[in-house]
Amino acid sequence: MRDPLSALSDAFTAFLFGKVETTRLPVRTSTGQAQAVYLPTAAPGLGDSGVIIGREVYSGKGYIYDPFQLYGQQLPAPHWLVLGESGNGKSALEKTYVLRQLRFRDRQVVVLDAQGEDGVGEWNLIAQELGLTPIRLDPTSALNGGIRLNPLDPAITTTGQLALLRTIIEVAMGHGLDERSGFALKVAHAFVNETKTDRQPVLMDIVDQLRHPEPESAEAMNVDIDDVRAWGLDVALVLDRLVDGDLRGMFDGPTSADIDLDAPLIVFDLSHIDRNSIAMPILMAIVGVWLEHTWIRPDRKKRIFLVEEAWHIINSPFVAQLFQRLLKFGRRLGLSFVAVVHHLSDVVDGAAAREAAAILKMASTRTIYAQKADEARATGRVLGLPRWAVEIIPTLTPGIAVWDVNGNVQVVKHLITEAERPLVFTDRAMTESSPVDLLPEDVRAAELEAEQRAARMENQQRLTESSESTVA
Repeated sequence: MRDPLSALSDAFTAFLFGKVETTRLPVRTSTGQAQAVYLPTAAPGLGDSGVIIGREVYSGKGYIYDPFQLYGQQLPAPHWLVLGESGNGKSALEKTYVLRQLRFRDRQVVVLDAQGEDGVGEWNLIAQELGLTPIRLDPTSALNGGIRLNPLDPAITTTGQLALLRTIIEVAMGHGLDERSGFALKVAHAFVNETKTDRQPVLMDIVDQLRHPEPESAEAMNVDIDDVRAWGLDVALVLDRLVDGDLRGMFDGPTSADIDLDAPLIVFDLSHIDRNSIAMPILMAIVGVWLEHTWIRPDRKKRIFLVEEAWHIINSPFVAQLFQRLLKFGRRLGLSFVAVVHHLSDVVDGAAAREAAAILKMASTRTIYAQKADEARATGRVLGLPRWAVEIIPTLTPGIAVWDVNGNVQVVKHLITEAERPLVFTDRAMTESSPVDLLPEDVRAAELEAEQRAARMENQQRLTESSESTVA
């Protein structure tokens, strides 16, 4: 019961200004009718400039992404992390992304291809389509005039050479160099650079100098020459593996002259190297540093450095430190680093947890394909994904992924054109673990099945709405 004073006040206000408050009667409606009245909304896209990836699942809008267009505005860093189990579409995404980026004239791409079948890497087909020959690093062919990369190439600075030599040794030994071994390596490297002026210094020069150090190097530190020789013995044994061991031929000579660093796509085929051996991180360290000093130039080109099996980099403290510098250095010169990893637990729980966290922090773009529930929760915690995204990751079907672009989280279906399909739907591509190629008729059958499933769900929804309307 309202008091008389409030009623009188309301009546006076209504007389002067008219009735200012209305009472809306409740409306009973069905779900379908309500959906037509209150239209759904979707998160804003990333703009309309760049590379077309596919379609945003919930809104149906086209999804366009380009780190070079977004850098400095929506992206603090142009680097990208791709996660997911085999067979869900990582390879198809990488390949189509590179092909579409190469449509721009100022793009250049380097791929470290660590997977392959039938004696070639999985990027071999794309390289052939573009009229290019992959750079195949193979110990057996290197001895017969194959490709060589020289860690002591004069194109690499003296400081870079010494850092690379230390990394090679530390990766092979599994621990850091002590001060004495580091001193022996430093004086051997300095002597070789000073005396080998008529040709490119090579690793064998370093090994020889470690075995037979000069008296001057001992006198400089007031130590016995036998001590210097003893300090460098373990270092010499490690480097000897690159000279006369299972990796011989690839790094113990001048850099091959027929490597075209101006090609739009440069593929380093590492498929002949055992992915589980210590050789792989050593290879990636040498290739990474060599590219840093010979490929990245201030010429206003936008460069993409894509690394398959990137856990070999992120999981090694010594290699990760080299790539951290490359990532920081590359941002100023237009470099986008793309790391492809199957499981985040492969790196965050490893020996290089701190270095891995630093590299992951630099990746402002994260694409996550289907993972098991436990792995998805762990990934969500590390990457700071919203709860809804973590919950749907285990339910994602091949070709669909959660994209997190600096906090803009959307679910995206990757679309592949008919022209791209023969290049990416291979045993080594989107269905990495499948023994059967996905032919166009197979894809159409899968799409038809998905449409039928959607139709069944729509019919079920209509029945539910009809029941609600009847009750109302």
